[in-house]
Amino acid sequence: MADGKKMVEAITSMEDDFAKWYTDVCKKADLVDYSSVKGCMVIRPYGYAIWELIQRQMDDRFKALGHENVYMPLFIPESLLQKEKDHVEGFAPEVAWVTHGGNDPLPERLCVRPTSETLFCEHYANIVHSYRDLPKLYNQWCNVVRWEKTTRPFLRSREFLWQEGHTVHATAQEAIEETERMLNVYADFCRDVLNMPVIKGRKTESDKFAGAEATYAIEALMHDGKALQAGTSHYFGDGFARAFNMTFTDKENKLQYVHQTSWGTTTRLIGAVIMSHGDNDGLVLPPKIAPVQVVVLPIAAHKPGVIEKALEVTDRLKAKFRVKCDTSENSAGWKFAEYEMKGVPLRLELGPKDIQNNSCVIVRRDNRQKYVVSLDELETEISRLLDELGQALYDRAAQNIENRTYRCTSIDEIKQALAEHGDGFVKAMWCGSEECEDKVKELTGVGSRCIPFDQEDISDKCVCCGKKAWKMVVWGNAY
Repeated sequence: MADGKKMVEAITSMEDDFAKWYTDVCKKADLVDYSSVKGCMVIRPYGYAIWELIQRQMDDRFKALGHENVYMPLFIPESLLQKEKDHVEGFAPEVAWVTHGGNDPLPERLCVRPTSETLFCEHYANIVHSYRDLPKLYNQWCNVVRWEKTTRPFLRSREFLWQEGHTVHATAQEAIEETERMLNVYADFCRDVLNMPVIKGRKTESDKFAGAEATYAIEALMHDGKALQAGTSHYFGDGFARAFNMTFTDKENKLQYVHQTSWGTTTRLIGAVIMSHGDNDGLVLPPKIAPVQVVVLPIAAHKPGVIEKALEVTDRLKAKFRVKCDTSENSAGWKFAEYEMKGVPLRLELGPKDIQNNSCVIVRRDNRQKYVVSLDELETEISRLLDELGQALYDRAAQNIENRTYRCTSIDEIKQALAEHGDGFVKAMWCGSEECEDKVKELTGVGSRCIPFDQEDISDKCVCCGKKAWKMVVWGNAY
């Protein structure tokens, strides 16, 4: 057990230094490694396996709604990027440029894609001509580059993986419905797959995506009380369509501009899972994205028949679960700590006495509770325990939001709540002015996260100026 204990002690306690704890988990759970390119990360096999499971299950949801996957080029000509003024201004500080091909200067700079709106616009302008061509529901899984100044694994890196959906529609109503539908897809995915509750809402005008008419977002709350934007969905109206001449002939044979959306999630979802569910022993993975859902550990493996029985059980379980059997010579204590660090949901221990009793011991990762389970009922019990573990993770994360949500009616109340309880979601009324939005940030340190769809009537006055309130806003510090 000493080896295992030593490994756990190498993680900084989240209570002592949450940022250091997070980095320790990313490294020691074998999720990432640093690369020679500052701000870029190597996603190791275990980390990439988590992303593949997220990708696969999210992709299934997209395709069930009629979306098709495509792939756009990595490079965007500067002239193409310049076509939509607000868009290019919004991304200009983060753009990486290619200026040479080999040793020869390029006739025009190429942007390494920070996002692909302009490429999709160019393509749609070429292929959409009639109302019969609509809607077009495209998505791509790819990498993008944004030259961030401050980086952290998964949360903010200069190159990251994501999906970006881009759709065009005949009417504004269809496009708005698509924008809201995809935000709901993200929220449901976070709840059902990542076991992570989120707040759905609209971004304020000052915080919307460059070039969008409206931006919607899902906001999650981490263990430390900071918010994390877990996904966004944008309604573009016909702004990009006019800039890129994306037109179609309607049923009355009149020329119309298309209405457009885009929506995306990234590998920062892995960071969200780490900071929503992890503990001081490492990762705690939701069962649906765990590369290994059950690890089988032979106990007293040197005794006759133990390893053979463990392998037999493993082969049997592989038909229904993602299972690994560790027959290495490492100590049981080291193995316990190793798989706790990696967040494996269930640990199955099988020793000579268990075999004799036709049973095994199963330990849940989240609460370390032990269950003696008959080998005859193994599949049923594992399914039940995985479901219970996932629900427990969700309930704990939801309780964290409840405990760290402060309803405030004045600037002084916001300051007091944050001083007494630390970071969290602040719910407070707002008059709708950007001046008051900025003033709240200046005076309290928390910025607007979203205008929630589920409104509460906390007060009839703006938390900042005291004038008539327009909407309740959720405020907070964010990653």
